[in-house]
Parts: sequence; structure tokens; C-alpha cells
Amino acid sequence: MNSVSTTDTPFGPLNSHDRFDYSPIHGRPDYDWPQGARLAVYLGFNLEHFAFGSGMGAKLGASFGEPDVLNYSWREYGNRVGAWRCLALFDSLRLPAGIVANTAILDHCPELIQACIARGDELIAHGHTNAEQQGAYSEAVEHALLRHCAERFERVAGVRPGGWLSPWIAESRLTSDLLAETGYRYTLNWCHDDQPTPLRTRNGSPLWSVPYPQEVNDIPMMVARHMDAKDFAQLIIDNFDEMLEQSRHQPLVMGIALHPYLVGQPYRLRHLRRALAHIAEHRDRGEVWFTTPGAICAHVDTLKSGITNDSRSR
Repeated sequence: MNSVSTTDTPFGPLNSHDRFDYSPIHGRPDYDWPQGARLAVYLGFNLEHFAFGSGMGAKLGASFGEPDVLNYSWREYGNRVGAWRCLALFDSLRLPAGIVANTAILDHCPELIQACIARGDELIAHGHTNAEQQGAYSEAVEHALLRHCAERFERVAGVRPGGWLSPWIAESRLTSDLLAETGYRYTLNWCHDDQPTPLRTRNGSPLWSVPYPQEVNDIPMMVARHMDAKDFAQLIIDNFDEMLEQSRHQPLVMGIALHPYLVGQPYRLRHLRRALAHIAEHRDRGEVWFTTPGAICAHVDTLKSGITNDSRSR
């Protein structure tokens, strides 16, 4: 047989993002969350607005062209009714929320954002609208989008948002770099871990990845997989119970991603109430830290030198 040079084959290392190195969860440095908790839990509550007659959006039923009254109005139920029912539920259980919001919400239903600010919730930038995605934007346009969202929320809330979640989790090759350069402290786009991860950026500016769920998330579960509300509630409970047990060995983060046009429907809200009450009981026993993504980011920032691997610039 003729020998084949390894340099002539396509079997070498694959393309990499180079944002972080591989690191197995076992064997990492140990630390605690505030009050000695081992599991941090947060709500990622998505408030979104969609263009009427064009653009992207989750669908309840078949679309036969624009204007798509069925699917537009189904999503709009979340802003008019569902979100308010959810906020009342969060109030009843004394749960803070990370409000993942489009800036278009400020034009469409500013009362909703004001209610979240009055609750003391954290505002997290989520693009201008979920009718669009930023992955195909030029660097200049994407940079302008990130600045617009930060500045618009700062004018309304008096605090510049520290966190970002892209509509549809769509990124360009430069998104993390641009986030760091426009002053964001963390991103929710990456779902690769159960602990925060520092990301490398092109100029060395710090940026954390805070875990955001794509399984404990009502859109992929209910829209894509057609999961029933009672099963989704049990998914939340099972995920929480298992992570609480796992957190004896290392500190963990559990996010719960919710959209009010889904979980704000009355029959689904009933089941969500059961799941969140279960977690609140454990919080009341001092077993978990129920918090926001921004507070998680702030905590790991104080521990950075002791818990992370290299975050050098690329």
C-alpha cells in the first residue's frame, strides 16, 4: 500500500469559533452563589413585537400569505393579555425576571416595559424586532443595532442593559466582538454549558456567556415539538430537581425561557404556576438563588480570576 501524507487529507481539526476552549464540567474550580446557594435559577421572559404583513415569527397554524392575521394576532395576545397574566404570577411568587425585550415594544406597548421596570426586573436587549434577524447584517449595521438597543433602553430605564439575546439566536462572525465593544457585559446566545463562560473577543474586551436554555424553552418545546403545557411544566420541574442534585458537586445555572403568547394562554399558565411554585418552595428554604442573568454575570465577574480559563483576545 502507498502511504498517504496526513497533510494531504481533510481529516485534521475542524473550523472553530475560538471564543472559548473545550472544558469538561467536572474538575473545574469550585465556588458558591450568594447566600451559599449552589444552583442559580432565572426567568428569561421574552417580550417581542412583530411587523404586520411581513417578516419572521413563530406560527400557531398554516400561513397563506400576508397579511397573516392568524399568526400575527396569536403572537399579539402575548403583549395584550399573556404578559400581564405572567407578571401577576411572578408577583404572587415574588420572582424577579430577566425581561428579554425588543425595542419595538417601546413604540408598541410601552406600558408593558414600564410595568417590568416598576417590578425591578432586569431589561435585556433583544434586537429591535423578532420579525428580523441580525446574522446577515453588515458590521456597520449590526454595530448600529447594538448601540440603538442599549441607548433606547437606557433612556427609558435609566440603566444601560448589560445583556443581549439575538432575535432567533442569529449571529454574525463578529457579534461577540461587537457586543463587547458596545458595552454589553454578557450574551445569552450560547447554550453550550451549565456555567457562565468567558468569551474571547478581538480586542480583549470582556464578555460572558450566561447559559440560556434551548430545551427548558417554550418555543422549541411547544411550537417545534408540540409539547403539551402539563408536560412542559413537568419538564421544568424535572430539570430543576436534577440540577439541584447535580449542584452539590459544582455551581450551576438554570434558565427558564418563556414567551407570553405561549405560556400566557390560560390553560398553559395553570401548569406554569405549578412548576414555578415548586421552585419557589425550594427558594424559600434557602436551597437556590432565584435571580437574573445580570446578577449572575456580576457575581462571576467578582470571581473571574479564580474560576475561568483564558479569555485572551483573538
